[in-house]
Amino acid sequence: MVPANPFEIAGRIIPPGKRERILIPVASLYIQAPIELVVIIVNGEKPGPRLLVSAAIHGDEINGIFIIREILQKVEPAQLRGTLITVPVVNGFGVIHQSRYLPDRRDLNRSFPGSSKGSLAACLAHIFMKEIVHKATHLIDLHTAAIHRNNYPQIRANLEDAKTHRLANAFGAPIMIHANLRDGSLRQAANLMGIPSLLYEAGEALRYNRDCIEIGTKGVLNVMQSLHMIPPSAHPHTHPKESFKSKWIRATKSGFFVSEVKLGEIVKKDQRIGTILLRLHHEFFQETEIELHSPHRGMVIGLTQNPLVYKGDALAHIAKL
Repeated sequence: MVPANPFEIAGRIIPPGKRERILIPVASLYIQAPIELVVIIVNGEKPGPRLLVSAAIHGDEINGIFIIREILQKVEPAQLRGTLITVPVVNGFGVIHQSRYLPDRRDLNRSFPGSSKGSLAACLAHIFMKEIVHKATHLIDLHTAAIHRNNYPQIRANLEDAKTHRLANAFGAPIMIHANLRDGSLRQAANLMGIPSLLYEAGEALRYNRDCIEIGTKGVLNVMQSLHMIPPSAHPHTHPKESFKSKWIRATKSGFFVSEVKLGEIVKKDQRIGTILLRLHHEFFQETEIELHSPHRGMVIGLTQNPLVYKGDALAHIAKL
């Protein structure tokens, strides 16, 4: 166990048994209004792990902000072992503009570990790593699908690592998926520091989804229980399904996509998952439909929400079971 008493971050010292809100400057808007990283720390009265929970690295991914709000209402310093570090909004610029990206059009989750002399994205990533991630022993990063897509609640992690696998199982999402590390991602940067990391994906961009928030909140608390940070609950643990391979089914031609499956559904190999209509005036044309089929038995973990598709667009994400 790593001592958490006292806990120092960004030049501030939080005594044991205290909850504090820290503001870390990032940059300013054009009108010189400051944008800051808001960090809420709950420092337990007893030593233990330091769990970082972050949200809104992509500014249009809202569910994670509400998950952190729920967690902070449930965790009290007197019952906590170790330290809970929460950052409800990592990409404040993106949230203001309801955009996935930063004003420089860069994806923050492809900019880690960053640089103090680089772009805005690089500078923000550098500050986040230096002031916050370096203080953590474990990480849960909260996400939703990209715009016009919907993700079934899932954990993505390195399931080949025993410690990470244990945390992913403890989270208790409906499914956990082995996911390779992506260059420039927060999870990759944390992994290089030896920090076991989970990525929770659930719901749509710019949407509030109560079910996804409840599953995410319960999942974070489950992980805290498995790390002995908070007392165990009486609720039975849900064991997630497990997948080491997933595949996006993509449009073979442009047209109008009509899905025949729903999120969370178990599909068979070669099952029809939807149809692309090449023309809407079916009575005047022949061969106007293209059927799409699942490449393997699995669970539908992602779906496009926009029926207007171009050739190559990702339509349905199937995790092999």
